[in-house]
Amino acid sequence: MYRISELAREANVSLRTIDYYTKLGLIEPEQRSSSNYRLYSDETLIRLQRINQMKQEKYTLDEIKHSLIEWSKVTREEEVSQRLTALQMHMAQLEREVKELSPVIEQLKPRQAKNLFKNLTPQSAAVIEALLLLLSKNSIM
Repeated sequence: MYRISELAREANVSLRTIDYYTKLGLIEPEQRSSSNYRLYSDETLIRLQRINQMKQEKYTLDEIKHSLIEWSKVTREEEVSQRLTALQMHMAQLEREVKELSPVIEQLKPRQAKNLFKNLTPQSAAVIEALLLLLSKNSIM
């Protein structure tokens, strides 16, 4: 079990971040010590590492909270659901990034665009084209 300062050090976050995530319900103490210190488990450390990873991938705290709820489920069906949710969130992240890049790409001269796309793998180019197509269909609907 970790006291809050130990957990913060292990997860490489501030004490204030631990408090904030606790208030948001992203993490919770496992128990309290006889001195009334909050004690956190190894599972909480793993959750914090997952939160940090998702923050680096630009997920919002609401998206992270939803993902963690799904992640904590234990049945096979829930595990599949969690993986599909994670995939859906990843696709939403890609969609956001494509929306950010789309105006920049549209302003490129044909030669610049050709050089840019030449450096992409065929799979990456196909994914980008598919996302752009999906985004254009969604804007019509």
